Amino acid sequence: MDNILLKVKDLKAGIDGKEILKGINLEVRPGEVHAIMGPNGSGKSTLSGVLAGDPRFTVTGGEAYLGGVNLLELAPEDRSHEGLFLSFQYPVEIPGVSMVNFMRAAINAKRKYLGQEPLSASEFLKLMRQKRAIVDLDNKLASRSVNEGFSGGEKKRNEIFQMAMLEPRLSILDETDSGLDIDALRIVAGGVNKLRTDNNATIVITHYQRLLDYIKPDVVHILYKGRIVHTGGPELALELEERGYDWIKEEVDKKG
Repeated sequence: MDNILLKVKDLKAGIDGKEILKGINLEVRPGEVHAIMGPNGSGKSTLSGVLAGDPRFTVTGGEAYLGGVNLLELAPEDRSHEGLFLSFQYPVEIPGVSMVNFMRAAINAKRKYLGQEPLSASEFLKLMRQKRAIVDLDNKLASRSVNEGFSGGEKKRNEIFQMAMLEPRLSILDETDSGLDIDALRIVAGGVNKLRTDNNATIVITHYQRLLDYIKPDVVHILYKGRIVHTGGPELALELEERGYDWIKEEVDKKG
């Protein structure tokens, strides 16, 4: 796979018979941060959902491999065990399920999948303390039901804490900056940056440059009408900030 962590080739998918992704090609290598930007309705969240295995979407063509493993043949939980993590734009609340039990079940399910022994209670709590510190997650929040009563910023911080616990190979952050004030944005982005290594990669899906001021991308893609129509360096995001998306729309629509 030429040291390619994620390889997506001509991926097509839709929902309720409507095609949304019309041939996505994307390669992400270990150590890289890719930003995917584009106007509403371009297919950004669809792409993240398809890669994660959201059953609402139907794949109609193409391929998606993570570390040489065919993602499209795996159940969503097995994609997670293989090292794919999706941070949701709108994290759900799970009343009655404590964060401690939720994370311990998730970690030990992954360990079982990989043929490893489960973590003991003391090992798990030690790991949880270490990872909580990465995003300044309050111990009281970590002891509550998953996201129940959390503010928007607390939910996003909790997502990055889960990412820290699971140590994925590929993290997809779907509009993690949505609804965050500047302080929460800084903490969440700081957590993402601390978790970056030469062996993992991150895809950041966002509308705005402000998140990319904190999480520096190596590559920026513009997704429009279900296709990646432009790829460049960080300067491409700055150009979008300055010019908006109209020039992209005009350019693509001229080509037909």
